[in-house]
This record gives sequence, C-alpha cells and structure tokens, in this order.
Amino acid sequence: MELRLLVTFEKVATVLSFTRAAAELAYAQSSVTGQIRALESSLGTELFERLGSRIRLTEAGERLLPYARQIIALTEEARAAVAAGGEPAGSIAVGTMESLTSYRLPPLLELFHHRYPGVRLALRPTLGDATRQALRQGTYDLGFLMEPETEHEGLESEVLTEEPLVLVAGPGHPLTGRAGLTTGDLAAAGLVGTEPGCPYRDLFEAELAAHRPSFTEYGTIEATKRGVAAGLGIALLPRIAVREELASGALVRLDWEPPFTLFTQIAWRRGKRLPEHVRLFVEQARRLVQESP
Repeated sequence: MELRLLVTFEKVATVLSFTRAAAELAYAQSSVTGQIRALESSLGTELFERLGSRIRLTEAGERLLPYARQIIALTEEARAAVAAGGEPAGSIAVGTMESLTSYRLPPLLELFHHRYPGVRLALRPTLGDATRQALRQGTYDLGFLMEPETEHEGLESEVLTEEPLVLVAGPGHPLTGRAGLTTGDLAAAGLVGTEPGCPYRDLFEAELAAHRPSFTEYGTIEATKRGVAAGLGIALLPRIAVREELASGALVRLDWEPPFTLFTQIAWRRGKRLPEHVRLFVEQARRLVQESP
C-alpha cells in the first residue's frame, strides 16, 4: 500500500466527502477517486459505500482506518525526527477557547516559541462541541476543553485543573456588598455575557432559566469585562480571567457561588498514537497549567 493512497483514504474517511477531501488535499476530485479505487483494487475490497451523493465506510474501511492513521502518524514522526536531528519538530493543530488562550496558555506558548522552535503551533479558536468534533475527525491534534464532564465519547482526555468561576460586577453596582444573592436577584440585575456555546455562559443561563434571563452579548471576555466595569450588568467569568481586575478594584466579586464546576482539560482522539512532539506538548501543558495559580 502506498503512503499517498493511505493519506487520501484517511482524509476521505474523516470528512466523508470526495469533493471536500480533494479541496483539502489540493487534488482534483478525479485524482482522489482514482486513488481510492487503486487502494481498493490493491486490497481486493471496497472501502466506501456510495449512497447517492453521500458515502460511508464499509466494514473493511472501518478496519483499515486505525491502521492508516497509525502509519501516517509514524511516517510524520520519522520525518520530523530526521529533519530536526533529534530535536522536537512538527506541527500541532490545537483547538482552544479565548479564556484559555488568553489566560491559561501564554506560559506554554512562550515555552514552545523559545525552547522548541521546530514545533509549529496552530491555535484554532473553537468552543467545546466544535473542538470535540474536530478531534474525532482528525482535524485537530489536540484540544483544550472547559467542561463540567470529564469523559467524552471517542476521546481521551486529561483534567489539568479545576477552573473556578466568579460572579463579578462594577464597584458601583447595586448588588455589590449584598449577602446571600438569589438567582432571582441575578436575573433582574442585567446580565452581560460572552457568546452562546461558551460553557460557563450556557450553564449560567440554564441556572437562571426559570427567571427568563436576558443577556447582553459582548462576544469576548475583554469586552464583557469592560461592560461590567462600566456598570452595564453582571457576568460570570473564570476567576483567572478577572484576577487583575479584582485585585485593582475595577471589578468586585458578588456573593453567589455557581452550583456547577468546570474543569480545564486537554483531549485527543481515542486510539491516536501521539507523535513525540505532541506528547511533549501534553506533558508541558500538564506541568505549566497545574503549576499556575
């Protein structure tokens, strides 16, 4: 079996589309079709069922896919090791979210920039559902998640740290200094949040659902913090994202504890053999995130 045929097969099997696979591989669609037929001919079996405009893997294709991924990963690892003379090298596509990229990951990114220049990082901003799907499809090598669950179908994951959340307001907000706040108090106070799909925004909204909460969406954490500091409402945010503002007095912590817990995790596709440079990234992420305050 030729490596290029396995690469094409793995891409088609991941995206389940000859057209999309051709675009991502920069091939003509006829080339992709021809390569799949050549691989099927060499193996003496069909790898895909054609269902009109859709395709799906046959049982033989399902059996071949993990072997193809292992062969491709080993080839990339060998190529990187030879090219780098033993130094860690290779590319890593990482799915992550704003709160982690901005407040958890800078020490890790700085370390790889200076100490491991042969490792090329591509950070892809996505939220939990999209990150998990991209990991299962093989589009991302690794993904950072902030989730209440720590088990994810089709993925291996490791909890790096619990991610405390705090409810914050501007220093002049009417709820500042009040004890024993209820969900009714919060829903009536004006809510500022990031976009839907953000895990702590969604959990907060679900907790207040009985009071029909209305959120003013600012999209990013920085914009949300500015809105809250200006007295436009209150927001539930990761403590690490508001640490400086709480210390300076620009934001004030309100007396309400969320009844849910989130965990920052790193994840990859179950059964995937991680190349050396990817394993190094996981090890350093574990060390630096767990050491951070």
